[in-house]
Amino acid sequence: MSFLRTASLFAATLTTGLTAGLFAAFSYAVMPGLGRTDDRTLVLAMQRINESILNGWFALCFGGALLFTLLAAALHVGAGHRAVLPWVIAALVLYLLVLGVTAVVNVPLNDVLARAGDVDRVADLAALRQRFEVPWVRGNAVRAIASTAAFGLLAGALVGPGRLPG
Repeated sequence: MSFLRTASLFAATLTTGLTAGLFAAFSYAVMPGLGRTDDRTLVLAMQRINESILNGWFALCFGGALLFTLLAAALHVGAGHRAVLPWVIAALVLYLLVLGVTAVVNVPLNDVLARAGDVDRVADLAALRQRFEVPWVRGNAVRAIASTAAFGLLAGALVGPGRLPG
């Protein structure tokens, strides 16, 4: 059981960290870079990114972060293993915030771009960009901060009280 507790916590930390890295990279590199482009480039690039991100690797990280964190929490409920439970629960709450923002802000905005269709047939690319860019960037910033904090908490749980031989 000790191996399963550690393995689940490690998997939660790894998948949360990979997800946090993705959202952070969008915050400090991808969106600022696209923000310096014209309307057509931003819309087309985000349409293609939104299409290509729906793959097994993303699903493993994005969904795995939730599942592995839930598993780690469940496996640390027993007496003698609760020292890291508050860290794991706090990480879980932050990751639930990430999921909520994704579902309420980012995915609906991605869907707006998808429904717009071929960028060469969009009547007003500037209006489409304006509707999408600022709220998507703000939502992603929340996801980046919350998932990075969750990653830090899970990393702390890995090395926290009761985890390392001492």
